[in-house]
Amino acid sequence: MYIKRVPGPRHVTLPDGTILTRADLPPLDTRRWVARRKAVVVQAVTHGLIARDEALERYALTDEEFSHWENAVRSHGEAALRVTKIQRYRQF
Repeated sequence: MYIKRVPGPRHVTLPDGTILTRADLPPLDTRRWVARRKAVVVQAVTHGLIARDEALERYALTDEEFSHWENAVRSHGEAALRVTKIQRYRQF
């Protein structure tokens, strides 16, 4: 059995004690972005599991879109990533 080498850590421990691995990341062909998937990608970048550039390329995201996700999570938590809550958490 061979283990594929990937740059960076294989897993990170989040502040709440849970472990986030590369296997927990959304699939590469993700097109439907629900709040939980967005939050996992933001956590992976924030805690150093994957680089920001890698996340942008991997999921075909724009820098502006990902920055919006980061700001929403930082300001209001994962709930702010829900499409139905955009009006409530929108920053002017």
